[in-house]
Amino acid sequence: MKKVLFVASEAVPFVKTGGLADVVGSLPKYFEKEEFDVRVMIPKYGMIADNWKEHMNYKTHFYMDLAWRSQYVGILQMEYNGITFYFIDNEFYFSGSKPYGFIHEDIEKFAFFSKAVLSSLPLISFQPDIIHCHDWQTGLIPVYLNDRFKNGDFFSHMKVIMTIHNLKFQGIWDIKTIRDMTGLASYYFTPDKLEAYGDANYLKGGIVYANAITTVSRTYAEEIKMPFYGEGLDGLLRARENSLRGIVNGIDYDEYNPEKDSFIYNPYNAINFRKEKIKNKRALQNELGLEQNDKVFLIGIVSRLTDQKGFDLVSYIMEELCQEDIQLVILGTGEEKYENMFRYFDWKYHNKVSANMYYSEALSHKIYASCDAFLMPSLFEPCGLSQIMSLRYGTVPIVRETGGLKDTVEPYNEYESTGTGFSFCNYNAHEMLGAIRYAKYIYHNKKREWNKIIDRGMAVDFSWKQSAGEYAQLYQWLSE
Repeated sequence: MKKVLFVASEAVPFVKTGGLADVVGSLPKYFEKEEFDVRVMIPKYGMIADNWKEHMNYKTHFYMDLAWRSQYVGILQMEYNGITFYFIDNEFYFSGSKPYGFIHEDIEKFAFFSKAVLSSLPLISFQPDIIHCHDWQTGLIPVYLNDRFKNGDFFSHMKVIMTIHNLKFQGIWDIKTIRDMTGLASYYFTPDKLEAYGDANYLKGGIVYANAITTVSRTYAEEIKMPFYGEGLDGLLRARENSLRGIVNGIDYDEYNPEKDSFIYNPYNAINFRKEKIKNKRALQNELGLEQNDKVFLIGIVSRLTDQKGFDLVSYIMEELCQEDIQLVILGTGEEKYENMFRYFDWKYHNKVSANMYYSEALSHKIYASCDAFLMPSLFEPCGLSQIMSLRYGTVPIVRETGGLKDTVEPYNEYESTGTGFSFCNYNAHEMLGAIRYAKYIYHNKKREWNKIIDRGMAVDFSWKQSAGEYAQLYQWLSE
C-alpha cells in the first residue's frame, strides 16, 4: 500500500480562503482505500471553529530548533470522512483571526510549519512514500528534506510532489532574513536554488527540489513555461518540463448536484431540465427584482471581482451589453472600481442587472442552477471551478480560452454539433461581446442545438474521481 501525506496551509472544512482548500480537503477521500493511505496535515489555526477543535485528539508534542530558536510543536489528530487529519499546533504562529497576514510574518510561520511537518513524522509513526506539497507555503519541505532530513533511513526513500495552484503567489522575502529564519546554509541561496532576482523564493525552492511538479490544468502547465504567464519562473519551469504535468481539479458531485441541491428553488436532472430548470430562472428573477421573462437571456457571474478575472473587459462593454436583450446577475466581492461599476449599472438598468456585492453560498448555487449562461472571461485561470459547476447545472459557460477554462469547456461547433460552451481566444472586450451575442443567437434561434449543448455539458465528468485517478498514476510512477 502506498502512503501519501498531503501538506497544505488550508483544507475544507476546517479553513478555506480559496480553491486550494477544496482540493486538499476533498481529493484524499477519492483514492482507492486498498491501494492508498492518504492523510492530510495543516496548521491548527486559532480561527478553526470550536466544533472541529472539540473532535481533535492530542497526539504528542516536542520542541524543535528553528535556526537559533527552540519552538514548541504540538500534534493533534482527527478522522473526518474516513481521512486522518493532523494539525500542527503552535500558538505563537497560528493564533491569529486569519490564516494569512503580513508576508514577512507568513514567511516565518510557514518555515516553521514546513520543518515541523517533517520533524513530526517519526513521532506519529507515519512514514509516507510521497509527500504531496501544495503552493508556496510548503515550498521549503522539499528543501529541508534534501538538507536536514536526508541522512536518516526514515526519510531516505521519500519522494515529493509540488503542486502549483496559482503561480502568482511565491513566498518572496530578502535572503538575509530567510537565512536567519530557516537556518539553511548559504549554499541554498544561489540562482540555481532558492535565489530569484535578488530575493529568496519559497516556491522556487520547492520546484527545484521536488521530484515531480504538477499544476491544476494541462493548458496552465504549458502556459507557465512562457514569460506572460510564468511570473518570472518560466525559465525554471522550462528547465523542469520533463517533471511538470497538469491535472485538472474536480468538484464534489454530491455537493453540486441539481437533483439533490437544497439551496436551489427547484430540483432537476439531465433528463428533465427542459421543463424543470426554467422554474429556477423564474424564481431567481422574482427574488432579485428582475423583469419576469422566460425568453430573456440570463447570464450569471460568481467571482472575485479582480483584473485577473477579466472584469476590465466586462466594464468596457457593459453599456453595450445592457442594450441587448439580456439580464445579468453578479455575485462576489473584490476591487472597489468593479463593485461600484456593477452597482451603477444595477441602479441604471434595475430590471436587467442585479449586483450582489457580497458572498453567499446559497445564492451562488441558485445562480448556477437558474441562469442560461455563465460568463468567465479570465486573463489567466490556473484551473477555475465555476465553469465546471455551471456545466454540472446545465448552465452554458462562455469563457476565454486560457488555463483550465480551455481544458474544461469545449467550444460549440455548429457544423458538427459538438461542444459544451462558447469561448473566445484573444483578451479583447469585443471578441468577448461577440461570443456572448453568438451564444444568445443560438439560445433564441436554435433551441434544440442549445439543449444539446446542455446535454453534453451535464454528461461530462469533472468529479474528483477523475483527478484522483491521474494522481494515482503519478504516485505509482514516482514510487517505481
